Amino acid sequence: MKIFFLFTFLPFLLSAFEQAAASAHYDKILTHSRIRARDQGPNVCALQQVMGTKKKYFSTCRNWYQQSICGKKATVLYECCPGYMKMDGTRGCPAVAPIDHVYGTLGIVGATTTQRYSDMSKLRQEIEGRGSFTFFAPSNEAWDQLDSETHRNLVDNVNIELYNSLHHHMLNKRMLTKDLKNGMTLVSMYNGQKLFINHYPNGVVTVNCARIIHGNQIATNGVVHVIDRVLTSVANTIQDFIEFEDELSSFRAPAITSGVMDILGRPGHYTIFAPTNEAFEKLPRGVLERIMGDKVASEALVKFHILNTLQCSEAITGGAVYETLEGNTVEVGCDGESLTVNGVKMVKRKDIVRSNGVIHLIDQVLIPDSAKQVIELGGAQQTTFTDLVAQLGLASSLRPEGQYTLLAPLNGAFSDDTLRLDQRLLKRILQNHIIKVKVGLNELYNGQELETIGGKLLRVFVYRTAVCIENSCMVRGSKEGRNGFIHIFRQIISPAEKTLHEMLRNDKRFSIFLSLVKAADLDDVLSQPGQWTLFVPTNDAFKGLTDDDKDILIRDKNALRNILLYHLTQGVFIGSGFEPGVTNILKTIQGGKLYLKTVNDTLLVNELKSRESDLMATNGVIHVIDKLLYPAELPVGNDQLLTILKKLIKYIQIKFVRDSTFKEIPLTFYRPEIKYTRITAGGSDNEEKLKKILEEEAPVRKAQPTRRAQGGGARRRTRLDHS
Repeated sequence: MKIFFLFTFLPFLLSAFEQAAASAHYDKILTHSRIRARDQGPNVCALQQVMGTKKKYFSTCRNWYQQSICGKKATVLYECCPGYMKMDGTRGCPAVAPIDHVYGTLGIVGATTTQRYSDMSKLRQEIEGRGSFTFFAPSNEAWDQLDSETHRNLVDNVNIELYNSLHHHMLNKRMLTKDLKNGMTLVSMYNGQKLFINHYPNGVVTVNCARIIHGNQIATNGVVHVIDRVLTSVANTIQDFIEFEDELSSFRAPAITSGVMDILGRPGHYTIFAPTNEAFEKLPRGVLERIMGDKVASEALVKFHILNTLQCSEAITGGAVYETLEGNTVEVGCDGESLTVNGVKMVKRKDIVRSNGVIHLIDQVLIPDSAKQVIELGGAQQTTFTDLVAQLGLASSLRPEGQYTLLAPLNGAFSDDTLRLDQRLLKRILQNHIIKVKVGLNELYNGQELETIGGKLLRVFVYRTAVCIENSCMVRGSKEGRNGFIHIFRQIISPAEKTLHEMLRNDKRFSIFLSLVKAADLDDVLSQPGQWTLFVPTNDAFKGLTDDDKDILIRDKNALRNILLYHLTQGVFIGSGFEPGVTNILKTIQGGKLYLKTVNDTLLVNELKSRESDLMATNGVIHVIDKLLYPAELPVGNDQLLTILKKLIKYIQIKFVRDSTFKEIPLTFYRPEIKYTRITAGGSDNEEKLKKILEEEAPVRKAQPTRRAQGGGARRRTRLDHS
């Protein structure tokens, strides 16, 4: 009758347990395993077994679809879910597993070694009797893996050592996986010894870093969870371990001097990747001495090895990023049986459990960026730059106590021609990539000027999705070191040397455009300080233009200015600063709009390709085009002009509205540089001189600013705003 009652009541009991477990990670993963195996019949769970091992997991979605765990191929197994069993001649696992006391349940779940040791140690009577227990039962394989000396000591003294060890695996109350909360500390049935529970989002539940591999096997007087290792007692803290572990003496020294050791003696849930003495011996002597002599750097180094979460090795089934006490992150992953840190196998001993966390011993020292010199921040994609800085003697000028910012181009930015340059010239180029002060990405603003150690001023341009310095824009990867920042750039930075006008004058490709600029009295616009973007057509854009045609253009100054000023916008717009594939609308000085976008690193202007972009001038930037631009909405009212424009512009249909005229564009859109002559007081000669200068300047103030007074100049700096 009692057995009938148990079998009748058990489905309701299990159902209640399942409903209560809805919020537990382990039980959620188990539910997903049921769903994956639903085609196999009722109460079947799908597991993944790592090939070449006996490890099995109720897997997360990521591991399931990747068909791997810890980078190793995983095969799919179908087994009865916990609490169910097969019946001959039926699909799946339709029967409820028999329920028995804890001792009998050990046999049901296959923990026969634990069951035998319970017999030998006289624990059997206790776990067959009245009570409510939780037994974390080591699997048979777990007992086999226990070191031989410990195993022998237990078996040789069954009435005390073995009995106490088994009690250490027990709680005096029933606790299902849903009750085992992450970070929970429980008291075992042996001498008040602590058991530390971790319940991870991937469904792994650990007890002192031993993984529950078969959970929630209900017994009449409790529950059995099978675990993958034998538990040992945990007493002291991480601090105690480091203080007395000879293998960690090199790590102990900075931990003490930096004050971090005290943290490791406090209650918490820490994970520490502790580098051994051998790991410290691998460091270059100069690097180690510098860090150890700098309290800030040594504190950062120690804290970079500590996580504020407890990560047992058995809970790590794939890569995940964790924040360290230093503030930056490390990636902890696995490769088969090995733990990895930042993708490298370096853990030589794992899961040393202490009362406030777990220790993994590693054979490499992790150095955070905050403990590095700025030149040490360069990654694999900036080795050309950092190598050249060292070879040309610039690294020695980056003093540890100084503050610098490195603007490091990617390796691909250095062409063979650049690398073959005279070393003195190459050194000047690199000097213009080192800023005299420490400037983080969030401190840069549009219009800012940064002085290099080479004495050049570099301009900062901030766009919606890009930050550029002169002609080059940043890519992701900025880092902060002990004495500076490093920012990564697509190209070598070329500081501007000439004005827009000087650049046009020095390049024969632009001679026709420049002659038209002069005829329109626009020389001063391109010569004086400002912030402009100029789209310059080469001489090829004017093929077919005769001298007579040119004269007609020049005679109609309003028309000419409208055409030329459609090529000019206020503000400096770098081609690589535009978001790829997105159209950017710029208003020109003429009033019309230009439509710009970048496709495959090529700048398109009104869908016309720029043949060369980002030619930096002291007062703007030039983008070279091989077609004359014209606003499609602007009509022409003159037959002669229409004929000329049709010769030059074939990519759009130019509107013709007879007798329409071009608007006049006064040269008030820019502020000409005001030059003056210094006059000292007194004397009729000075009065005559002043009178003469004023007479010369009078026409300038009334009409176009085509003349300037002689003498020293006072520059006005214009700030660029972006919408």
